[in-house]
Formats: sequence, structure tokens, C-alpha cells
Amino acid sequence: MKRSLYVLCLLVMLTPAVIAFCNRYLVRRQIVILSTNDIHANIGNFARLASAVKECRDTAACILVDAGDRWTGNAFVDIAPEPRKPIIDLMNELGYSVATFGNHEFDGGREFLSDMMDECDFEIVCANIGSEDGMFPEVEPYTVVKVGGVKVGFAGVVTNYDHGHPDGNADSFEGLFFPDPQEAAMRAAEELKHKCDVPVLLSHMGYAMDIELAGKTTDYPLIISGHTHVLADTLVNATVIGQTRKNLIAVGATTIRLRGKRITDIDYRNVMLADYDPDPEFRIMVDEIMSDPYLHESVGYNAAELDKVGLADMLTTIIARATDSEVGFYHFGGIRLDRMAADSVSRATLFDLDPFFSTVYTMKMTPEQMRRMIIEKFNDTGNVKESHRIDLFSTAPYTIITDAAGEAVDVRFPTLRNGHIYKVAMCNYIAEKYNGIEADDITPHSDLKVLDAMIDYFDDESPVKFSNKPKQFISR
Repeated sequence: MKRSLYVLCLLVMLTPAVIAFCNRYLVRRQIVILSTNDIHANIGNFARLASAVKECRDTAACILVDAGDRWTGNAFVDIAPEPRKPIIDLMNELGYSVATFGNHEFDGGREFLSDMMDECDFEIVCANIGSEDGMFPEVEPYTVVKVGGVKVGFAGVVTNYDHGHPDGNADSFEGLFFPDPQEAAMRAAEELKHKCDVPVLLSHMGYAMDIELAGKTTDYPLIISGHTHVLADTLVNATVIGQTRKNLIAVGATTIRLRGKRITDIDYRNVMLADYDPDPEFRIMVDEIMSDPYLHESVGYNAAELDKVGLADMLTTIIARATDSEVGFYHFGGIRLDRMAADSVSRATLFDLDPFFSTVYTMKMTPEQMRRMIIEKFNDTGNVKESHRIDLFSTAPYTIITDAAGEAVDVRFPTLRNGHIYKVAMCNYIAEKYNGIEADDITPHSDLKVLDAMIDYFDDESPVKFSNKPKQFISR
């Protein structure tokens, strides 16, 4: 009897230790992290995303997260009766757990973003944002979510490399500051080590910066990447980096397997949403959002299918005509459609072409001044993702001459006269953000929206005719 009691007492004392040992070293667990990035309000595939998410939840312990840029890119969301809220409503309904900021979250300014954060049922994390005056909500650097018995820590960061703040107009970031995202990510990782089993970084730094970070630290076994619109599935050191390009063409699916608290395997893959049928419930919600008759209304007709070059021809021509300018410039990043069909064109399509509520500047420039502006942008070391390519489209044909190292050394304009002063039109983003602009009579036309100029042009000139033949070249 005494022996039995002794054994029983021993088992009672050992049980917590045995359980702890098993949990730490023996128990096998598996979770799935589903991720999106750079949705840009393109909700056409959201019902397919819902089908993929529901299928995963039926079979696995699953978390749904987002790496930023949820809006700016779809008229039906961005200029809805409650602007941008439709994408938040859809994400809430689908049950996102965590997200970080992208640069476009700030497009409406910090007060608007603060209001939108109140609408989110999911947590927003960002380790490299602060308020200078206390007029923006405090944002936690990370959060811990428990799923399938596993504690997953999510930290967030947003890019600040190009301007000391995320990409966008400086006034959108008034009163906010953005410390170095890599340093902030590493500080967050140090804290998460003691609070979770699996630390994950939701990064809107961009793919190259994520690779650079993974070369500095192995504290994050997984980086959910965003900002650069690439389809990525990469292993750097011990870090898996995944990105789903943009516009909900895919969802990232990361399967993480653990033995106790030790990660044994991480498998990331991009799952194409075209392979899923739309979820009926979410299809109804999306159709309702996309039903605005005013935005569907035709404003004219496009005579021939246009690619990015053809759309640049259209935009540069339209802003030059709208301001009686001799030369027009538009930047590659401001052209957000890859093509426009030969068909009737709606207000929504023109908004989606440049969804930034862009305005126009005019100024007086000589070809020499235009040359310096183009060379400065081509050789840009501060914003490398926009350098060493044709970034400045123009109504004026030109060829960039490069040296053996690939740096621009000259620009030749076959149709412009050296020394002549030309009236030049460009979108506000170029005028306000690009270095190397020297000009006289710089005039902002804040009341002239590029969208309105496009609508007027289609109304006057339909069917409109533009060419996909390039006007800008690079030559050695």
C-alpha cells in the first residue's frame, strides 16, 4: 500500500515535468500562415481568396495576415461613399488576424488612417513608426497570436528608405517619424524570442531590403514581404521570404512544422487564386461594392489596345494638351494599368490608370535642363528600384546614352532645339519628388486633376488613338 502511494505521489510530481518535456521536445504540431500583400483595393479576386482561406481552415490550424498596401488602385474602393472602407470590411469578414502598414495606407493622411484603424477587427503592428505630437494612435511593434497550440509572434515594418518616410507625398506623413525598419525589425525579434515559438516579420520594406535583412540576422525564420510587387519564394540563410506580387493574384501559404517548440520545417508557396471558384457569400459582397453606375459609365472609346508605353503616350499627351504645353512628362510608377483594351472606357478604368488623385505642374525648361533631370533620375542611387530604366516618359522622343558601367552620361532629343525654352507639363509626383529639376515659372495647377483631364479628352476626342511605339530609348 505504501509503495503504491509512493508511486502515485511520484507520478503526480513528475507529470508536469513530463508534460513540459513532451511539449518542448516531442509533440508534433503543424500550422499554416496565409498571407497577402499589395492588394491595392483590387478586390476582384477576393471571393476566390475567401474560398482558399475557408478550404485551409477546414483542414489546418490557420492564420491570415497582410503585409500592407491594402488600398489605392480601384475606384470602387478608393472613392466609395466611405472611401477605402470596403476593403477593410472584406478583410474583417474573412477574419484577418494581423497586418502591417504599407506606404499607401498613408495616402489619405494620418487622421484618415487613424479612423480606418478603428474600423479594423485585426491588429495593426509596426515597429518603425512614431508620432511626434501624440496625435496618432500608438502602434505596437508586434503581437503574439496562438494557433494550434503554437505561439506565433508577428512584427511589422514599413519602408522609409527613399525619403525618410514611406513613398508618397510628404504631407501625408506630417507629425510622424519612421526609424530604420531593419534596425526596428531586429529589436522586435530580440523581444519576440522570449514571447513566442515562431517569430514572423510582416515587411513592407521591399524584396531587396528583406534579402539584406535576412543576411544580417537569422532571428526571423519567415519574412512575409511586400512593396515591390514580385512573386517570391526564396531562402536566404535560414529565412524563408515570400511575396505574392500584387492585386490578389495569389495567396502565400506557409506550412510550419514543429517538434515541441522547435521548428523542423518551413514550406512557403504561392497559390494562384485563379485555381479557386469564388465563394458565393463573398462574391455577393464584392459585386455590391463594384456596382456603382456612375463609375461604370462610359466616357469614350479607345481605338486600339494599349500597353504601358501606349498608356504613357496617352497620359503625356493629355496633360500637355490640357495646359497648352509643348512637352509632357509622366513617370513609370504613376501608370498603374499594364494595358487598356480597344473598347469603351469607363470612369473607373481611367481612375485605375492613375489612382493617386494626381494634379499637374507646368514650368519653363530648356533641353539642357530636361537632360539633367533625366540623367539624375536614371542614375538615382537613393531610389534604385526606379533607376537605370526608362522612368520618365515624354511626348518628346529621346535616347539616354550610357557608359560602359551602365550610367547615363547624355540624353539626345532629336526634335528639340538646344537653348530653346519650352513649356513643360508633368504630374505633381515628378515635380515634387524628383531631384535635378531646374526650371523657371514653376506653377502648380492644384485644381487640374489628371483624371478630369483624361475624362475631358475622351469626351472630346473619342475614339482616341495612341501608339505603343516607344519614344524613349537607352543606348550605349
